[in-house]
Amino acid sequence: MALERLFLRIAALALVTVTALALPARAQDADGSGWKLCNRTSYIIETAVGHSQGTGISVDGWTKLPPGTCKIALPGPLTPGLHYLYGRGSTAHQGGGREWGGQTELCVDPTGGFSLESPPDCAAMGLEAQGFRPVDITRADSWTNNFTEIENWSLTDARNAGLQRLLDEAGIVSGTVDGYIGNRTRSAINDFLKLKGLAADTSDADLIDYLEQAAEERSRSVGFTLCNRTKNRVWSAIARRSTEGWESRGWWRIEAGGCARVIDRPLRGSEHFVYAEMEEPTGLRTLSRASEAFCVGRAKFAISGRDKCEESSYRSALFARTPAPTERKLVYEFFERDFTQASADDE
Repeated sequence: MALERLFLRIAALALVTVTALALPARAQDADGSGWKLCNRTSYIIETAVGHSQGTGISVDGWTKLPPGTCKIALPGPLTPGLHYLYGRGSTAHQGGGREWGGQTELCVDPTGGFSLESPPDCAAMGLEAQGFRPVDITRADSWTNNFTEIENWSLTDARNAGLQRLLDEAGIVSGTVDGYIGNRTRSAINDFLKLKGLAADTSDADLIDYLEQAAEERSRSVGFTLCNRTKNRVWSAIARRSTEGWESRGWWRIEAGGCARVIDRPLRGSEHFVYAEMEEPTGLRTLSRASEAFCVGRAKFAISGRDKCEESSYRSALFARTPAPTERKLVYEFFERDFTQASADDE
């Protein structure tokens, strides 16, 4: 079942955003030499690329792409053939982790910049497996891939939309993310520059960096984080009561020793629930002290309601109640002792 879920991962789908994010299959660009990546979204994206080298695949990361920018991720000349691409949203962004990728698992170092030949066992090397998207590059001189949203942003509109999003996430001003810098947005930018003691002519690139730092600092003080304290991979989901009723969301894949920030906003209410499946060679183990039924999907999901799951092509699973949040923040840790023994018929 875990393998099935892995291959059903949906590239570029944010867990709690209302817009689907997509990565075009490929696009050529005659300017520049090498593999160029362009960010036409309103999110800061960190990218990793893979290419064949000898008998293995060499993976390099992270290339940081602020909204509305392009960078060469792999200098030319290029070797035509399959390459691999993965992107992750900055931790400054609210609403859960965003990923742009596919089904080819390669190793990355989640903690910082890296260049490595992807080994067969990521965890044994202290690395993390992520799903990359194959890109068939057919030119040796130049190639361009664009990260996009549903909105067909130009690079300029993407940069403006990115500023609007970060102003909201840094707590400066809330408003529509539409790529248009009006008087309200300009006033908010000026207020932020004065607050930080920055020059009025600070460049957009520097402003985005400062806003990212402010948004990250703000997000650390609130939200919901799940941590895996076992020696195995854990697939996790959460449930809670929203303004529109009960909802459940998943899946977050958490490697051994890792954490996933599943809600980046202040927690409302006191009732939160978690579900988890821990992978072992003998099968899956679920939480032992779980009694609250919610719906879960096979791939990533966001489900309203908790009844008649099977009628909606979902399945019902038992979630465990968490402690109440403290100061609008909650950290929940999964330990091996929290899981049942694997059953013989688990796949």
